[in-house]
Parts: sequence; C-alpha cells; structure tokens
Amino acid sequence: MTVKNLDDLLSEGVQDRYVLVRSDLNVPLDGDTITDDGRVRAALPTIAKLAEAGAKVVVTAHLGRPKGEPDAKFSLAPVAKRLAELLGFEVPLAGDLVGESAKSTVAGLAAGKVALLENVRFDARETSKDADERAALAGELAALVPGGAFVSDGFGVVHRKQASVYDIARVLPVYAGGLVLAELDVLKKLTDELARPYVVVLGGAKVSDKLGVIANLLTKVDRLLIGGGMAYTFLKAQGHEVGQSLLQADQLDQVRGFLAEAEKRGVELVLPVDVLAATGFAPDAEHEVVDATAIPADRQGLDIGPKSRELFAGKLADAATVFWNGPMGVFEFEAFAGGTRAVAEALVASDAFTVVGGGDSAAAVRQLGLPEDGFSHISTGGGASLEYLEGKELPGVSVLDNAGEN
Repeated sequence: MTVKNLDDLLSEGVQDRYVLVRSDLNVPLDGDTITDDGRVRAALPTIAKLAEAGAKVVVTAHLGRPKGEPDAKFSLAPVAKRLAELLGFEVPLAGDLVGESAKSTVAGLAAGKVALLENVRFDARETSKDADERAALAGELAALVPGGAFVSDGFGVVHRKQASVYDIARVLPVYAGGLVLAELDVLKKLTDELARPYVVVLGGAKVSDKLGVIANLLTKVDRLLIGGGMAYTFLKAQGHEVGQSLLQADQLDQVRGFLAEAEKRGVELVLPVDVLAATGFAPDAEHEVVDATAIPADRQGLDIGPKSRELFAGKLADAATVFWNGPMGVFEFEAFAGGTRAVAEALVASDAFTVVGGGDSAAAVRQLGLPEDGFSHISTGGGASLEYLEGKELPGVSVLDNAGEN
C-alpha cells in the first residue's frame, strides 16, 4: 500500500493552507471533567506539527454515541479546553459541525492556529449506512476548507466506514497522520513480524465482543490467557458452576469450539484458577477468594484471585510478544483492581514487545498509576486493533491507498 503521510504534506508546504484533521478525541468524562486525556495527548503531535508549519488546522472528532443530533452532554467543549492547555493557545470550538458557526470559525482561523468542530456524530449522516448521505456530509466538510488537505489521524475510528473517516478521504487529498502509521506499524509486529512465544491476554465483559479475534488468534498464538467477565463463560463451558457471575449462555457452544480448537492446535488456553467472589456488584461488596471451579450460587466473580494473578504473570514471563486487551476484573473498584494490576505489572517487568490494546486496558494503566513507558505501545483504538487482528479490512486504512489520486 502506497500512502502519503504527514511528512509528505509538510514537505509540500502548508503555510496558510487549510488542513482538516480527523482525530480520535473520544475521552471519558465525569460531567465536564476529562478523566483520562490519553487520546488528546496522542492526537497532539500531528496537530502541533501542522500548526507549527503555519497551517490553518481544523480538527474534527466524535465523543460518545449521540443519536445523530446535538446533545450537550456529548459536546467537545472539555476537549477544546484541554487541547488549548496542551497547545498553549486558544482553540475555538465551533457551535456546530458544518453550519454557520463552523463556517465563521474556520473562516476566521489564522495561520498556525487550530479550531475544533463540534461533535461530528451530532450529524446523523456521519454514521449513515447510505453512502450518498455520508458523501454529502463529506462534501460539506471539504467545503469548509477550500484548497485544503485531509489528514487521517484517528486510529480509534479507522474500522468505521464513516463520513469523516472514509468518505472525506475520497474528496480531499489524503495523508496518513503519524499516530495512524505508528499504530499500523505496531500491528504489523503482531501479525507479520512476530517474535515468539506470542501470548495474548483477553479480558473484558463479553465473549461475543471478541468472537472473531479469538477464532483468528487461535491460528497464531502460542498461549491465550482469558480473564475478566468473559472467563466465566469459558468456565461454564468446561462444566463448572459460576454462580451469579457474568455469563453469556448463548455463546457456550461457540466457546466449547474454541476450547477444542485450542487443544487441537496445541495452543495453551489459560483460565483463572481462583476468583474474588462478591455478594453484589458494588465497590464495597463483601467478597472472598474461592476456586474458579467452586463459585457459590449466590456470588459473582469480580476479579481473578491471587493464584490466578501469579499463574498469569508466570505465563507472561517468557513471552517475546504480548498483546493485552481487556481488564481482568472490575478495575474501577479498588477492591477488584488487583488482577488487572498484576497483568499490567507483569508486562512492565517483561522484556517482551508489549502492546496494550486500547480501550479499558489503556484506561486501567493510567488509572492504576503505572508508567506508560513501561509498555512498548499503548494503542488508542481497542476496536480497531481487534478488527485488524481479526483479519478484517479497516475502511479508514484501505481508503488511504487512494492518496494523491483525488
């Protein structure tokens, strides 16, 4: 794939030129407070480089899942404020996406400055299944930046065929941002340039979210560690009772197939041997350590137990490559964060090429206060990473192959 990148654009010159940047600024909020600004900081280098080179930088992004219309709780206002703090100058937020406020905000933008358009998902055309509707929005976005270029730098959305990700790249000259290229380079090391043993740790709530990636990974990994809520469906598939623990009964046959396939391929599939079984889903819930095969009927597993933490750390110790996606328990509750912490600390201590696959795993690393530079890479896109590892084509990446042909 031949892709023009940010350096190519900068070498062409961007002084006084509009550049539309698709960033991933989908940060977690508590009211108006950003609780984890990792994605804003990850987006910063591309935006800053363009501004320093004299471009008029117009950033578009989404936040949350509004239903195709303006919703104050999903406004990008907190993001504009944080971006301004990091850049060291004001970042005006347009009051809409392609309306009068956006037009006046962009028209008044000086060279070397940055403006942020309001949440792109406030327009239902962004996520429409109708290609003509998406193309119409892409055309209006392009009209905001006459003579402009498009930089795709929102890795967390490249698996979406959406107007600001895919369709806009068919209208404006398109360039891959540094973040997207860095993420793809890492993913190649997990697929095409593997160092073995290759160990994958999967957690999170639902097996159904990871069916495709598990099926594909079973053809590639040496060892697969399963924790989090999804582990209870695996334990149930082995015939164990899981009490009130999270269970996807409709996935049991699928999981039994995974267990058989792992055995057939010689993949070591590792499940928890003990869990913290709680009386309810609450930060102060009474809990005890029980064997994973003996969870009481009135209790639910909310974290892997001490023996499992030791087991998982041991299974990571000799790895050459590790990919981790999904917490081992309800890490948001301090009492049930120990399993996730143990896995993260094992990766920090490892000499392996270690990749944290975005989403809750990345949030956990920061919430638990672990050093981000202790990992080889922390992805900004959990869903995009998983779909790549599943072997799916990412629309926002494939469209970059048209670079320079618009």
